[in-house]
Amino acid sequence: MSKSMVDRLFIGAIVAVIVGWVVGVVAIIAALAGGAVVIGGPDVVTVDGEGFASALIVLVIASLLVAGGTAAGVASWIGALFNTARLEDKTWFVVLLVLGLWSFGFVAMVAYVVAGPDSTTRDATGSGMATAPG
Repeated sequence: MSKSMVDRLFIGAIVAVIVGWVVGVVAIIAALAGGAVVIGGPDVVTVDGEGFASALIVLVIASLLVAGGTAAGVASWIGALFNTARLEDKTWFVVLLVLGLWSFGFVAMVAYVVAGPDSTTRDATGSGMATAPG
């Protein structure tokens, strides 16, 4: 997988997760404002099933957006690992792998998108020099 494909997939994943969260929050606010759930103190007083059903459908859509974005983010991380594994210099591969396994994959992927090498358009040394044709 080329770096440009990994970049597009990662950015798409971020957009999908953000849109999913925004849609979810808007659905909850709309359900509360529309009277689907009436809260009195620390306890839920009433739940209007008809109004809540609409909000529930929107929440399912929001959840699917967040899940899809998360899956795309993991796929972009795996693509970046495969891309950097082909380089002679394994620094980027190790950094992506270790940070990803330690739950700092987002930080590693942002760094990779900004400054990471691409093994599909560069020579095997990872020096950034394009290979000569022939």
